[in-house]
Amino acid sequence: MGMFTKLSTLIKSNINDLISRAEDPEKMLNQIIIDMRDQLAKAKREVAAAIADERKLKAQLDDEVKQARDWEHRAMLAVKEGRDDLAKQALIRQQEHAERAQVIQQTWQEQAAETENLKGSLRQLNDKIEEAKRKRNLLIAKQKRAQAQRRIHETMSGLSDSSAFEAFNRMAEKIEEEERRSIAHAEVSQALGGDSLEQDFVRLEAGSSGGADVEDKLLALKSQMGLVGGATEETKQLEAGDAPAPAAAPVVQEAQVEEVSEAEAAAIPEAQLISEFDKLEGPSAES
Repeated sequence: MGMFTKLSTLIKSNINDLISRAEDPEKMLNQIIIDMRDQLAKAKREVAAAIADERKLKAQLDDEVKQARDWEHRAMLAVKEGRDDLAKQALIRQQEHAERAQVIQQTWQEQAAETENLKGSLRQLNDKIEEAKRKRNLLIAKQKRAQAQRRIHETMSGLSDSSAFEAFNRMAEKIEEEERRSIAHAEVSQALGGDSLEQDFVRLEAGSSGGADVEDKLLALKSQMGLVGGATEETKQLEAGDAPAPAAAPVVQEAQVEEVSEAEAAAIPEAQLISEFDKLEGPSAES
Protein backbone atom coordinates (compact mmCIF):
# COMPACT_ATOMS: atom_id res chain seq x y z
CA MET A 1 0.00 0.00 0.00
CA GLY A 2 2.97 2.30 0.55
CA MET A 3 3.71 2.20 -3.15
CA PHE A 4 0.25 3.50 -4.04
CA THR A 5 0.44 6.20 -1.35
CA LYS A 6 3.66 7.40 -2.94
CA LEU A 7 2.07 7.17 -6.39
CA SER A 8 -0.97 9.17 -5.28
CA THR A 9 1.27 11.87 -3.79
CA LEU A 10 3.25 12.04 -7.02
CA ILE A 11 0.11 12.40 -9.12
CA LYS A 12 -1.23 15.17 -6.87
CA SER A 13 2.06 17.05 -7.02
CA ASN A 14 2.12 16.81 -10.80
CA ILE A 15 -1.50 18.00 -11.05
CA ASN A 16 -0.87 20.94 -8.73
CA ASP A 17 2.21 21.89 -10.70
CA LEU A 18 0.34 21.77 -13.99
CA ILE A 19 -2.57 23.78 -12.62
CA SER A 20 -0.23 26.46 -11.26
CA ARG A 21 1.36 26.77 -14.71
CA ALA A 22 -1.88 26.41 -16.64
CA GLU A 23 -2.44 28.77 -19.56
CA ASP A 24 -4.82 26.69 -21.65
CA PRO A 25 -7.07 24.68 -19.28
CA GLU A 26 -8.04 22.21 -21.99
CA LYS A 27 -4.44 21.39 -22.82
CA MET A 28 -3.55 21.17 -19.16
CA LEU A 29 -6.42 18.79 -18.41
CA ASN A 30 -5.38 16.59 -21.31
CA GLN A 31 -1.81 16.60 -20.05
CA ILE A 32 -2.97 15.68 -16.55
CA ILE A 33 -4.89 12.70 -17.94
CA ILE A 34 -1.80 11.63 -19.89
CA ASP A 35 0.34 11.85 -16.75
CA MET A 36 -2.26 9.87 -14.81
CA ARG A 37 -2.21 7.13 -17.43
CA ASP A 38 1.58 7.05 -17.33
CA GLN A 39 1.47 6.66 -13.57
CA LEU A 40 -1.16 3.94 -13.97
CA ALA A 41 1.09 2.10 -16.39
CA LYS A 42 3.93 2.25 -13.86
CA ALA A 43 1.60 1.02 -11.12
CA LYS A 44 0.54 -1.89 -13.33
CA ARG A 45 4.15 -2.87 -13.80
CA GLU A 46 4.71 -2.73 -10.03
CA VAL A 47 1.63 -4.85 -9.37
CA ALA A 48 2.68 -7.28 -12.07
CA ALA A 49 6.09 -7.64 -10.36
CA ALA A 50 4.38 -8.25 -7.02
CA ILE A 51 2.16 -10.89 -8.60
CA ALA A 52 5.22 -12.53 -10.13
CA ASP A 53 6.94 -12.63 -6.73
CA GLU A 54 3.81 -14.12 -5.16
CA ARG A 55 3.66 -16.83 -7.79
CA LYS A 56 7.37 -17.56 -7.36
CA LEU A 57 6.85 -18.04 -3.62
CA LYS A 58 3.88 -20.29 -4.38
CA ALA A 59 6.05 -22.38 -6.69
CA GLN A 60 8.76 -22.66 -4.02
CA LEU A 61 6.12 -23.68 -1.45
CA ASP A 62 4.75 -26.34 -3.75
CA ASP A 63 8.27 -27.64 -4.36
CA GLU A 64 9.08 -27.82 -0.65
CA VAL A 65 5.81 -29.61 0.06
CA LYS A 66 6.53 -32.08 -2.72
CA GLN A 67 10.06 -32.67 -1.46
CA ALA A 68 8.75 -33.27 2.07
CA ARG A 69 6.25 -35.84 0.74
CA ASP A 70 8.87 -37.54 -1.38
CA TRP A 71 11.27 -37.95 1.56
CA GLU A 72 8.41 -39.20 3.67
CA HIS A 73 7.66 -41.91 1.08
CA ARG A 74 11.34 -42.79 0.96
CA ALA A 75 11.43 -43.16 4.75
CA MET A 76 8.44 -45.50 4.56
CA LEU A 77 10.14 -47.50 1.84
CA ALA A 78 13.33 -47.78 3.91
CA VAL A 79 11.30 -48.99 6.90
CA LYS A 80 9.70 -51.69 4.75
CA GLU A 81 13.10 -52.81 3.60
CA GLY A 82 14.44 -52.86 7.11
CA ARG A 83 16.81 -50.00 6.56
CA ASP A 84 16.15 -47.88 9.59
CA ASP A 85 19.31 -45.86 9.02
CA LEU A 86 18.06 -44.75 5.62
CA ALA A 87 14.63 -44.15 7.07
CA LYS A 88 16.11 -41.81 9.68
CA GLN A 89 18.02 -39.83 7.02
CA ALA A 90 14.89 -39.57 4.92
CA LEU A 91 12.88 -38.35 7.85
CA ILE A 92 15.52 -35.69 8.59
CA ARG A 93 15.32 -34.46 5.00
CA GLN A 94 11.54 -34.59 5.13
CA GLN A 95 11.59 -32.48 8.31
CA GLU A 96 13.88 -29.88 6.71
CA HIS A 97 11.63 -29.51 3.65
CA ALA A 98 8.54 -29.33 5.83
CA GLU A 99 10.03 -26.57 7.96
CA ARG A 100 11.08 -24.59 4.88
CA ALA A 101 7.62 -25.12 3.40
CA GLN A 102 6.08 -23.77 6.57
CA VAL A 103 8.23 -20.61 6.42
CA ILE A 104 7.62 -20.11 2.71
CA GLN A 105 3.89 -20.68 3.18
CA GLN A 106 3.69 -17.88 5.74
CA THR A 107 5.64 -15.53 3.45
CA TRP A 108 3.54 -16.54 0.46
CA GLN A 109 0.30 -15.92 2.35
CA GLU A 110 1.44 -12.44 3.29
CA GLN A 111 2.58 -11.77 -0.29
CA ALA A 112 -0.71 -13.07 -1.70
CA ALA A 113 -2.72 -10.81 0.61
CA GLU A 114 -0.57 -7.83 -0.35
CA THR A 115 -0.95 -8.68 -4.00
CA GLU A 116 -4.74 -8.75 -3.68
CA ASN A 117 -4.65 -5.35 -1.99
CA LEU A 118 -2.46 -4.02 -4.80
CA LYS A 119 -4.91 -5.34 -7.37
CA GLY A 120 -7.80 -3.60 -5.59
CA SER A 121 -5.85 -0.34 -5.38
CA LEU A 122 -4.96 -0.62 -9.04
CA ARG A 123 -8.61 -1.05 -9.96
CA GLN A 124 -9.52 1.99 -7.84
CA LEU A 125 -6.80 4.05 -9.49
CA ASN A 126 -8.02 3.02 -12.92
CA ASP A 127 -11.62 3.93 -11.97
CA LYS A 128 -10.48 7.33 -10.71
CA ILE A 129 -8.62 8.01 -13.94
CA GLU A 130 -11.70 7.06 -15.97
CA GLU A 131 -13.78 9.38 -13.79
CA ALA A 132 -11.21 12.12 -14.29
CA LYS A 133 -11.50 11.64 -18.05
CA ARG A 134 -15.27 12.07 -17.83
CA LYS A 135 -14.91 15.15 -15.64
CA ARG A 136 -12.34 16.53 -18.06
CA ASN A 137 -14.93 16.70 -20.82
CA LEU A 138 -17.36 18.44 -18.47
CA LEU A 139 -14.72 20.90 -17.30
CA ILE A 140 -13.69 21.68 -20.86
CA ALA A 141 -17.34 22.36 -21.77
CA LYS A 142 -17.69 24.67 -18.75
CA GLN A 143 -14.46 26.44 -19.64
CA LYS A 144 -15.60 27.04 -23.23
CA ARG A 145 -18.96 28.32 -21.98
CA ALA A 146 -17.21 30.69 -19.60
CA GLN A 147 -15.02 31.96 -22.44
CA ALA A 148 -18.07 32.52 -24.64
CA GLN A 149 -19.81 34.42 -21.83
CA ARG A 150 -16.72 36.57 -21.32
CA ARG A 151 -16.49 37.38 -25.03
CA ILE A 152 -20.20 38.29 -25.13
CA HIS A 153 -19.76 40.49 -22.07
CA GLU A 154 -16.77 42.22 -23.64
CA THR A 155 -18.71 42.76 -26.86
CA MET A 156 -21.70 44.18 -24.99
CA SER A 157 -19.40 46.43 -22.97
CA GLY A 158 -17.93 47.76 -26.19
CA LEU A 159 -21.37 48.36 -27.68
CA SER A 160 -22.50 50.24 -24.59
CA ASP A 161 -20.29 53.11 -25.71
CA SER A 162 -22.69 55.70 -27.20
CA SER A 163 -20.08 56.89 -29.68
CA ALA A 164 -20.44 53.66 -31.66
CA PHE A 165 -24.20 54.12 -32.00
CA GLU A 166 -23.78 57.79 -32.85
CA ALA A 167 -21.34 56.91 -35.60
CA PHE A 168 -23.79 54.30 -36.91
CA ASN A 169 -26.66 56.82 -36.93
CA ARG A 170 -24.51 59.41 -38.71
CA MET A 171 -23.60 56.90 -41.37
CA ALA A 172 -27.26 55.87 -41.80
CA GLU A 173 -28.30 59.53 -42.17
CA LYS A 174 -25.54 60.09 -44.71
CA ILE A 175 -26.70 57.12 -46.77
CA GLU A 176 -30.34 58.24 -46.66
CA GLU A 177 -29.34 61.78 -47.68
CA GLU A 178 -27.36 60.37 -50.59
CA GLU A 179 -30.39 58.32 -51.62
CA ARG A 180 -32.67 61.41 -51.53
CA ARG A 181 -30.20 63.40 -53.63
CA SER A 182 -30.01 60.58 -56.17
CA ILE A 183 -33.81 60.40 -56.50
CA ALA A 184 -34.08 64.20 -56.87
CA HIS A 185 -31.33 64.23 -59.51
CA ALA A 186 -33.16 61.54 -61.47
CA GLU A 187 -36.42 63.53 -61.34
CA VAL A 188 -34.70 66.71 -62.55
CA SER A 189 -32.97 64.85 -65.36
CA GLN A 190 -36.27 63.31 -66.45
CA ALA A 191 -38.08 66.67 -66.37
CA LEU A 192 -35.40 68.46 -68.38
CA GLY A 193 -34.42 65.71 -70.76
CA GLY A 194 -37.89 64.53 -71.92
CA ASP A 195 -39.66 65.38 -75.23
CA SER A 196 -42.16 68.20 -74.45
CA LEU A 197 -44.25 67.49 -77.55
CA GLU A 198 -44.63 63.84 -76.61
CA GLN A 199 -45.58 64.86 -73.07
CA ASP A 200 -48.24 67.24 -74.47
CA PHE A 201 -49.83 64.41 -76.45
CA VAL A 202 -49.72 62.20 -73.39
CA ARG A 203 -51.61 64.86 -71.44
CA LEU A 204 -54.13 65.27 -74.32
CA GLU A 205 -54.73 61.53 -74.41
CA ALA A 206 -55.24 61.50 -70.67
CA GLY A 207 -57.67 64.47 -70.96
CA SER A 208 -59.67 62.87 -73.77
CA SER A 209 -60.15 59.65 -71.87
CA GLY A 210 -61.14 61.62 -68.81
CA GLY A 211 -63.55 63.75 -70.87
CA ALA A 212 -65.42 60.69 -72.08
CA ASP A 213 -65.82 59.60 -68.54
CA VAL A 214 -67.15 63.04 -67.55
CA GLU A 215 -69.56 62.99 -70.50
CA ASP A 216 -71.00 59.67 -69.33
CA LYS A 217 -71.39 60.98 -65.81
CA LEU A 218 -73.13 64.15 -67.12
CA LEU A 219 -75.56 62.10 -69.19
CA ALA A 220 -76.34 59.90 -66.19
CA LEU A 221 -76.94 63.01 -64.05
CA LYS A 222 -79.34 64.46 -66.63
CA SER A 223 -81.22 61.17 -66.79
CA GLN A 224 -81.47 61.12 -63.00
CA MET A 225 -82.83 64.70 -63.02
CA GLY A 226 -85.41 63.78 -65.72
CA LEU A 227 -83.96 66.18 -68.30
CA VAL A 228 -83.38 63.52 -70.98
CA GLY A 229 -84.95 60.24 -72.01
CA GLY A 230 -88.79 60.50 -71.69
CA ALA A 231 -91.37 62.95 -70.41
CA THR A 232 -90.09 65.63 -68.14
CA GLU A 233 -91.75 66.82 -64.97
CA GLU A 234 -93.06 69.90 -66.84
CA THR A 235 -94.86 67.74 -69.47
CA LYS A 236 -96.46 65.66 -66.76
CA GLN A 237 -97.87 68.83 -65.15
CA LEU A 238 -99.33 70.12 -68.48
CA GLU A 239 -101.15 66.84 -69.06
CA ALA A 240 -102.64 67.06 -65.58
CA GLY A 241 -103.85 70.65 -66.26
CA ASP A 242 -101.66 72.18 -63.62
CA ALA A 243 -99.64 75.28 -64.11
CA PRO A 244 -96.08 74.46 -64.86
CA ALA A 245 -93.56 75.36 -62.21
CA PRO A 246 -90.96 77.87 -63.20
CA ALA A 247 -88.07 75.99 -64.80
CA ALA A 248 -85.98 78.90 -65.90
CA ALA A 249 -83.18 78.16 -63.48
CA PRO A 250 -82.67 74.52 -64.50
CA VAL A 251 -82.82 75.46 -68.22
CA VAL A 252 -80.26 78.15 -67.69
CA GLN A 253 -78.09 75.73 -65.72
CA GLU A 254 -78.33 73.11 -68.49
CA ALA A 255 -77.50 75.67 -71.15
CA GLN A 256 -74.56 76.94 -69.21
CA VAL A 257 -73.29 73.44 -68.53
CA GLU A 258 -73.64 72.47 -72.20
CA GLU A 259 -71.84 75.62 -73.28
CA VAL A 260 -68.81 74.73 -71.14
CA SER A 261 -66.73 72.33 -73.14
CA GLU A 262 -64.83 69.47 -71.58
CA ALA A 263 -61.48 71.07 -72.26
CA GLU A 264 -62.60 74.36 -70.76
CA ALA A 265 -63.99 72.62 -67.64
CA ALA A 266 -60.65 70.96 -67.17
CA ALA A 267 -58.88 74.31 -67.56
CA ILE A 268 -61.09 76.34 -65.17
CA PRO A 269 -59.39 76.99 -61.83
CA GLU A 270 -61.16 75.68 -58.76
CA ALA A 271 -61.80 79.15 -57.28
CA GLN A 272 -63.38 80.38 -60.52
CA LEU A 273 -65.43 77.20 -60.78
CA ILE A 274 -66.83 77.73 -57.29
CA SER A 275 -67.65 81.34 -58.18
CA GLU A 276 -69.64 80.21 -61.24
CA PHE A 277 -71.64 77.77 -59.13
CA ASP A 278 -72.34 80.54 -56.60
CA LYS A 279 -73.82 82.61 -59.43
CA LEU A 280 -76.01 79.70 -60.51
CA GLU A 281 -77.26 79.16 -56.99
CA GLY A 282 -78.00 82.90 -56.58
CA PRO A 283 -81.32 83.07 -58.52
CA SER A 284 -82.62 79.90 -56.96
CA ALA A 285 -81.82 81.20 -53.53
CA GLU A 286 -83.63 84.50 -54.30
CA SER A 287 -86.72 82.63 -55.58
